[in-house]
Parts: sequence; C-alpha cells; structure tokens
Amino acid sequence: MSTKKHKMIIGQNDPVRFCFYVLFLLYLFVAGSAFAQTSTSGSIKGRVVNESGQPLPNVRVLVRAVGAPLTQEGATATTDREGKFEVSGLEVRSYQIGAWLTAYTVFNTGNDSWQKYYRSGDFVTLVMTKGGVITGAVTTQTGEPIVGIRVYAKLLPSSGNRLNFPFDRFVAERFTDDRGIYRIYGLPTGTYLVWAGGGSGNIQQLDAFDADVPTYAPASTRDTAMEIAVRAGVETNNVDIRYRGEEGRIVSGKASRSDGAQQAGFGISLTSITKNNANWTTLATQTPDSKGFLFRGVDDGEYDVTAFSVLTPTGADLAMIRKRIKVSGADVTGLELVAQPLASVSGRVVLEESKVPECNGKPRPLITEVLFSAALEENSSSLVFHPQLRWLMLLSANADAQGNVSLKSLMPGRYNFVPEFAADYWYLQSVTLPAPAPARNLIDAARNWTTLKSGDRLTGLTITLAQGAATLRGQVALKEGETLPDKSFVYLVPAERDKSDDVLRFFVAALTSEGKVTLTSIAPGKYWVLLKPASDDTISSLSKLRSPDQADLRTRLRREAEAVKTELELKPCQNLTGFSF
Repeated sequence: MSTKKHKMIIGQNDPVRFCFYVLFLLYLFVAGSAFAQTSTSGSIKGRVVNESGQPLPNVRVLVRAVGAPLTQEGATATTDREGKFEVSGLEVRSYQIGAWLTAYTVFNTGNDSWQKYYRSGDFVTLVMTKGGVITGAVTTQTGEPIVGIRVYAKLLPSSGNRLNFPFDRFVAERFTDDRGIYRIYGLPTGTYLVWAGGGSGNIQQLDAFDADVPTYAPASTRDTAMEIAVRAGVETNNVDIRYRGEEGRIVSGKASRSDGAQQAGFGISLTSITKNNANWTTLATQTPDSKGFLFRGVDDGEYDVTAFSVLTPTGADLAMIRKRIKVSGADVTGLELVAQPLASVSGRVVLEESKVPECNGKPRPLITEVLFSAALEENSSSLVFHPQLRWLMLLSANADAQGNVSLKSLMPGRYNFVPEFAADYWYLQSVTLPAPAPARNLIDAARNWTTLKSGDRLTGLTITLAQGAATLRGQVALKEGETLPDKSFVYLVPAERDKSDDVLRFFVAALTSEGKVTLTSIAPGKYWVLLKPASDDTISSLSKLRSPDQADLRTRLRREAEAVKTELELKPCQNLTGFSF
C-alpha cells in the first residue's frame, strides 16, 4: 500500500479538460475562505469494493480537507490487493474523499448523500461499480465514417444524480477512431445527451470540427435530441450520429471586474435558453495574458453568457456577471462583461454548556469539525440558469479554532444557513443575525430567508449549539397481520405552544424495513410523534422540513400530530430506547 501527496486534486495524467481545471481553481479559492490550522493529527482508513463487496486494488483515493486553501496539499493513496487504503497525518477537521479507477464510477445509492464529509479516525467503505458505456458511429450525410471527431456525453441533472465537483466531471468525451466509431465508458447511471462536433471553448484543444454547430444523436439540434438511458455496467450500442456539418457562429468578448481587482483569469459559460429548459452549456476560459474569450460553433438562438472570476492573488472575492444575448444569422462579437463581486457571510459558532447533572462529562463537539453552509433557495434563478455552477452554491466551510466561520462568493438570492456537527449530546439551538440599525433585536435566520445582493458583506451571524440533546430509538408496534407501507417517516413536532414556530424543533427520520427509527440531536422538551406513509408531497429531509418555505407544511404536521396525541417528553442528555408507537 502506498501513500503519495499531490498539490492538486487533478493529477498530471487525469484527462480533465482545461476549462474544468479553471473551475477547479475557482472551487479551491472559494472553499479555502475559512481554513484554519489545527495541531492534532489522525488518519482515515478505508476499503474500496465493488457492488458485490469484492475488493478493488489499484484505486486512487484522494482525501482533501473541506475549506482547504490552494496552498494546502491533498493526500492520495492507492488501494492494496485487499482494497485497503490509509491516509495519515490528518488534522482534526472534515474531509471529502474521491476515488478513481479506469472504467469505474462511484456506486449511486439513489439518495441525496452525494456530498458526504468524513473525519480523522473514520473507517470509510467506498463502493465502485463498472460504469456504463455508450458507443456508436459518426458518419457524414452520405454514410461515410468521420475520423477524429470529438463526441461528448453529458449527464442530465433530471436523472437525479448530483455532481460532486471536483470529484465528478461535467462531460465525458472521446474521439472517433479510423472507422468513425466512438466508445465512452465509465459512466454513472443516468440519462445522457450525446453529440459530436461544436466548439469546446478550449483554445488549447481546437479540432477541425469546432466551428460547426453540435449535432446531437441521432441527427438533430438540442431541442429534439434523443435522451439516452444508461445503466452502470451495461453497454448501450448503436447510438449513431449522422453529422450535419453546419457551420456555426462566433460569440466573443472580454471579461473584467468592476472593482479592478487583479485577476488570474475568468471562466465563461454559454448556456442556451429554450422554452422547455433543455439548456445546452459550454465553457471557455480567459487567461490574464489573453485578449478575451471566444466560442465557436454556436447555433442561432438565445443564450446567457456568464463570466466568473477564477482566482485573485490579492484575495478578492469571486465576481460574476450574466448577460442575455441573441444569435441570429451573424457572429456576436465585442461583448463587454463587467463582473460584480459576489456576497459573503461571516460569523461564529457558539457552544452553550448545560448545567443539568445528566450532561456532566459529555463530550463537546470539536469546533474545527463544525461545518457551515449557505443553502440557496431551491427555485432560485441562479440554479435555473447556472446548473453547471450548482456545486459552487453547495460549498461548506469549517469553523476555525476560535469558532469563526466565513463563506465567500455567494450568488445573489435568498439563503438559510445550515451547520453540520458530530456530537451526540448537542443540538442546534438557534441561528441568528443582528437586525439592521437602529433596531437592536435579533433576526431568526433559521425561520426566515436572508436575502443577499452582489457585493453584500454580511457579518454577525451566530450559530448556537447547545448541550443537552436527546436521542430517540423506537419501533412501530404492529398488530397481527398488519404491515408497513414501503416507505414511512416519523416526525417529531413541538407540543409546547411557545415552540410551535421554532423550525429547529421539527425532526424527521425514515423507518427501516423492520419498522425501526433513530432520531438524534433532539432539543429537550415535549413533542408529538407522528407516523406518516410516503406520499407525493412527503418531505423526507431535515433541511427541507425546516426550510422557511415550509411553514404551512409544519403547521399541518403539528395539527395532525396533535390529533393523534402520541406525546413524548425528552429530558436533557436522555437516551430513550425501546419507544413504541
């Protein structure tokens, strides 16, 4: 078993396109805004297996600290014959883990745990599976094979997969061989679009077909493209493309910052706007020594051009601008994109000790392992128009040793703030912001959206974690002959009237197939317990249940639970087991 450190996540032989390398630099810059050194070290051990549980040797595993700056090295290890790996010398904080093996992909469990964090001392089991394959031929209109044309396969967000950038790539690509045949492998399960030709937006990888409008399988434009279902481990054959060979337009211009901050470059996205939201997106880069950016092979239509700064040596925040353009029968040149600095939020994590004797000696959360994220409203226009930047809106940062937290480069929109922590006897008590002057009261930032505009510098956020959390383990009591629905959920809603509007007193967890449930980090107090089978409007995640938009749902849940009258009182630091409902 070998361990090797790299300065960057992207290895020297990793075939990631240059424009995504630029996005990766941007990721490191934003994620590095709240990094703090700690002295304690540990290790993360683990094992990589296939979906049958068999070990996978020679898998490259990377462990990188959440919020680590560009200068902080990530560590890689290669699994041994038994699929085992170990990365040591890790500080006490949170980490993300990625794994690479040719033709394999991370096993998709079908849930939302795509962005999972690990801590030093954890033992991690990573499951990988043989990826799916898309293969076919690219020919001219007369049936002649086209040699050396680039073919792309893009995973659609509607397939339910979440991209965990930078561990997943946005688009896979391969060239056709001397028979005009392409074969794209290692694909995760999902729905894809496949196309040939068109400008890649990368001036370092120009080919003879970059000036053409992309031709989607089987021989269409984006609006009528065939959507291809792919399953891991299954080869999808005969995805042929009859190449149209239509010359496209050029879209070009120059990006800059409104504040004149020194830049290491810009990433530029060009996204088509269609009535059915069938967006086509390509990316380009503007380096500091270039005269601007250029897209080739652009079809007629409406587009959003978005420029985002990559990295500033002076530490300036990310800046972004979006401009709507129309391409109709001619090139669009001379675009001037002046990016505005985005918003930032900073504050602190406060630990509130309990004086209850039952909580004496209970371990405190490690402050440097507390994660902080700003969750953008789900129906935000930023998510609609920038699906390729969704990862940017889901970044988290660690608190430093003093409890300070900070997130830079937040897009305009409405946010709520979500901490994550690992401490059995602690719960989230409040998330507050100071009200604008001259008011002296505090705003409940857990219950209400916080609106951010370009350039906002929001300070004073206080996240209070309180000691005294309870744990509930229960079992559904079934009568003879009764069965449970396939999916059911248990809700805890506050029974005390003065807590009825406290979103942090609402909890949800799924029942296991045996009818068991576990709820943790519960604030002490009185609750009603409600068991509900899954339905079309079921809210199954805690973050969605507590969303400011779900006030009506929480009111309905409380009304239903009050009618059932299954009441429960949890004491500070209580571990309640064997609860029957």
